[in-house]
Amino acid sequence: MGTYWKEKVLPNLKKVFEKNGTKKATAAEVIKAFEESKEQYNTEFEGKKTELEAKALEIYEASSPQVKALIKEPKDAGLKKHSAAVRKFLDELVKIEFPGAKAVSEGATKVGPSYVSGPINFLFEKVSAYIPEEVKKEEESAPTASAAGEESSAKEEVKEKEIVVEAAEKKEVVAEEVATAAEKVETPPAPEAAKDEEAAFTEPTKA
Repeated sequence: MGTYWKEKVLPNLKKVFEKNGTKKATAAEVIKAFEESKEQYNTEFEGKKTELEAKALEIYEASSPQVKALIKEPKDAGLKKHSAAVRKFLDELVKIEFPGAKAVSEGATKVGPSYVSGPINFLFEKVSAYIPEEVKKEEESAPTASAAGEESSAKEEVKEKEIVVEAAEKKEVVAEEVATAAEKVETPPAPEAAKDEEAAFTEPTKA
């Protein structure tokens, strides 16, 4: 058992830790380089704001619901869960020469989006600035309507279950009444002759 642990398990664990350590080191370099260039990206963004607006909005509208949700409310867990969709979105930003997108996309490809969440959230914030308020309100109301529909369906389902239970209870009551009636029918009254004999037995003998 000790030999197997040393020869098989331990080397694999070591590789995993080394890989994670390498990823973190690479991610730290990407984040540091991005932070040093952030001011430059902000300047480029302001200079290209009008030029990029239509293109960025088109990319946003073509993206998946998961990415749209992350743009409005960034979460590290979401970046990890939907990493493929996030990388695709970053690639599209690179195509339109969105400031900072190339460096972030390369970093996300090397180590995964969740390791460079800060730079990605920066880009998401910039893209979010292009989204009209009308579009945001429509997207916010859509889940609400969906939730209302689900709640209504749930209520209907509960109501149907209550009806079924009530019907079952009524059937049980009817069955009990039928059984009681059957018992009454099956138990005949005591014969009159038996009653007379019982009366004669109880009367005292006259002298």
